[in-house]
Amino acid sequence: MRYSFPLAGHALAGVILISCSVGNARAQSVESDVTPESAHLVKQDGDFAMSSIVPDATLEAAKIEDEHDRFSVKFGFVVMPMDYTSFEQDAASKEQVGNQQDELEARSLRLSARGHFELFRTWNYMVSYEYKGFDQTSESDWNTTDVRISTVVGPKLGTLTLGKIKEPFAYEMVGDAANLPHHERLLSPFFRSRNDGVTLGNALFDQRATWVVGWYNDWWTQGTSWSDSGNDFAGRVTALPLWSEDGASYLHVAASTRYYGAVDDQLRYKGKPASNVADDYVDTGKVPGDHAWHTGIEALWNHGGYSVLAEYVRADLSTRDDSDPTLDGWYVTGSWVVTGEHRPYDRKAGYARRILPQGRWGAVELIGRYGHVDLDDKTVSGGTMDGWWAGVNWWANNRWKASVGYGNIDLDRFGVTGNTKTVLTRLQWIY
Repeated sequence: MRYSFPLAGHALAGVILISCSVGNARAQSVESDVTPESAHLVKQDGDFAMSSIVPDATLEAAKIEDEHDRFSVKFGFVVMPMDYTSFEQDAASKEQVGNQQDELEARSLRLSARGHFELFRTWNYMVSYEYKGFDQTSESDWNTTDVRISTVVGPKLGTLTLGKIKEPFAYEMVGDAANLPHHERLLSPFFRSRNDGVTLGNALFDQRATWVVGWYNDWWTQGTSWSDSGNDFAGRVTALPLWSEDGASYLHVAASTRYYGAVDDQLRYKGKPASNVADDYVDTGKVPGDHAWHTGIEALWNHGGYSVLAEYVRADLSTRDDSDPTLDGWYVTGSWVVTGEHRPYDRKAGYARRILPQGRWGAVELIGRYGHVDLDDKTVSGGTMDGWWAGVNWWANNRWKASVGYGNIDLDRFGVTGNTKTVLTRLQWIY
């Protein structure tokens, strides 16, 4: 058995060493691992110590390994963004959603452990425990984020995963939030962050396509009965009709579907104006119903430092009054990496990762976005939200990112149209 706890650092090590167990990209969450397509883009910590204007710490995750490779565990510590968001509202907006307060927020802290063990076959596992974080419905300070195990069940069948996991629906949710060009997700009314269930997925055609399907029900962890807890089913297929050998030019297209089973015969859709600290701007309230079918299409075009990401999601509700409304949302995000780097694509997962800077001054990315969420139809009145956003991301090195973004959001709800302007500044250590 081997124990490894190497810790060494440069200019910023003193800040990060308080975590006691931080790692490089290969030792972190699966979502932020360096992929084969982008391994050649990674600047090693020693290189950055000498050349980057913002040197990072040279740290490896604390880990325990069996000398016969029967099990392993790697510990990690994740520091999510430090955000400051300011709001400017007109009178109508304050009437609709109340006075939104300027706020400094440390999004979350996450402790994790991952590795593998042998039990009749090789199983990989991931466990993470998070302070605050994405699940804003919980009243507890600490919550589990991921608890999953997976195993390859065959080269043709793919990988089977069980536990508390993401549902494979919508590009914004499937991908890691730290990798997105825009600051916050907009289509959150239509997906769920994590759910208890099982998925099966694989890559096809020399990793030019992927598929994944899953079933989810959290009755046993939420303490509800099977009949009152809704079943969710989700699936997603992706394809790469265009792909260059260096990975700098590609076209990703995908389609996904989700069956959303009502909980206690109630359906609900609500969302924020691409701000984690804002109140819900659109909200249907509890809609008596049985289920809803969600469909989504997505596309990502990348050519060198230029990219366009677009996504459309639609929800067809089956309600008790037989009105069966349709709700939808979409966005288009354009990105230009001024310094020339590209966003590397993960062909096994079917989405793009974060930018890996190549120069001393890091990578500078300009972004622009327009989006629309409509939760109004027939007997459902959840509001309609339109907005545009512009921002700058500075990817200082492999881990650090600083950014600033401006948003202008119009909300049509309660018979009036209100306007909110936001400014978000962010400092993030990307795990």
